Amino acid sequence: MPETWWRGAVIYQVYPRSFADGNGDGVGDLAGLRDRLPYLAGLGVDALWLNPWYPSPMADGGYDVADYRDVAPVFGTLAEAEALIAEAHAAGLRIILDVVPNHSSHESAWFRAAVAAGPGSPERDRFWFRRGRDGGPPNDWQSIFGGPAWTRLPDGDWYLHLFAPEQPDFNWNSPDVVHEFHDVLRFWYDRGVDGIRIDSAALLVKDPDAAPDGRDPYTDRDGVHEIYRGWRKVTDAYPGRMLVGEVWLPDQERFARYLRPDEMHTAFNFDFLNCALEPDALRKVIDTTLATHVPLGAPPTWVLSNHDVVRPVTRYGRADTSFDLQDRRHGAPTDRALGVRRARAAALLAMALPGAVYLYQGEELGLPEVEDLPDDLRQDPIWTRSGHTDPGRDGCRVPLPWSGDEPPFGFGGDPWLPQPPDWKDLTVEAQDADPGSMLSLYRDALALRREHLGDGTLTWLPSADGVLAFARDSGLTCVLNLGDAPVPLTGEVLLASGPLPDGQLPPDTAAWLR
Repeated sequence: MPETWWRGAVIYQVYPRSFADGNGDGVGDLAGLRDRLPYLAGLGVDALWLNPWYPSPMADGGYDVADYRDVAPVFGTLAEAEALIAEAHAAGLRIILDVVPNHSSHESAWFRAAVAAGPGSPERDRFWFRRGRDGGPPNDWQSIFGGPAWTRLPDGDWYLHLFAPEQPDFNWNSPDVVHEFHDVLRFWYDRGVDGIRIDSAALLVKDPDAAPDGRDPYTDRDGVHEIYRGWRKVTDAYPGRMLVGEVWLPDQERFARYLRPDEMHTAFNFDFLNCALEPDALRKVIDTTLATHVPLGAPPTWVLSNHDVVRPVTRYGRADTSFDLQDRRHGAPTDRALGVRRARAAALLAMALPGAVYLYQGEELGLPEVEDLPDDLRQDPIWTRSGHTDPGRDGCRVPLPWSGDEPPFGFGGDPWLPQPPDWKDLTVEAQDADPGSMLSLYRDALALRREHLGDGTLTWLPSADGVLAFARDSGLTCVLNLGDAPVPLTGEVLLASGPLPDGQLPPDTAAWLR
């Protein structure tokens, strides 16, 4: 592959706890993932992005990292991680690791040392420690997970955590923090990792003393860009490596600043993920995305779901098909059959667009969101921090079904979150030989994409109301019908998301033509 392999890659997101369990303890691990590498290579993806596998108390599913230079025992060992990287490369798969620069774990060596050292110590400069005001916290910031963003220690100091109290925020004004993360990048690049996914990338720089001037005091502050210029210099010393940022910003102009040639190579396209499945809205997002990326020479990314998002099959079966991170609309009525039909069509749309595509595990199986998990089994901190009013994100993190007619469906041991019994029809085994299954659609689409699509440009074509149609550089055309009536097709049909009665494209269906 060329050095810019990420420009047109298909990247599969692995949530390790829920992918495959190799030792029978009910939690996915590296042994399970290594066993399933042939499945992923056969699916037709180019790279794997792994959610955090580091030692962690798991207060937030591993996003509370205690040690960046090791692997959590529940997942395996550092030696197994190195073996996985080598085996993935041998199978033609690249590896992208998650790095969480906004915060640490309250059990990390640095934070324990800071607590022990006391107020005013150099160890506390690595985090945001402050004295309170009027008997309360330093300011009124609220945690993204709910409740106050400050926790008080017995010695009177308060520390900042934009997420859970177990996740103290790093102070990026500290040279120690800057040097530590540069070293962490080198540690994993030296072991063959091909890219880094940067969690909560816009949150690193804070001003707890900022006057309320209308600017967010901890999101997208100008100083964050100097941090990523440093990361880019480290990364550029390793040819073929890349940085992809999780940047949730409504302002495309400010989003584009993260993609300048000396910062990240690419960033997630949340406008596309959040967009309702409506033709005018989709076209606007696609046009804006291309207009943002093309002048910078950065490849767009297209993503329909991830480990924080309601699964497409459920979302697209609702009256409102958009997504909002702050309002997941738990329990909203959904038409499963309609959701499946639309999810199949949306998959062909996303895979036909120029740039890179990210797939979240289970998307290729058409798994729905699990909305009826027992309350006593929920593990997302959003559930507890919200006072049990927001069920959180566990519903999209239920372990994958591989085979068999009943749980654990070949996953391994008793899964850490229960699988619905009706998933027996959605296992890899059940879908494998069915040419009409979601899995077969993804395999067919990914094979055609590798041959005809990837990086490049698109040209919009004239189309009826409610229809999106565009041609790619290769001559392949994608047509998506979101209108109320079938539309005629011209050209050879290479792939369709559903049946085409009388050679016409029905509503909520997409096709690839030449």
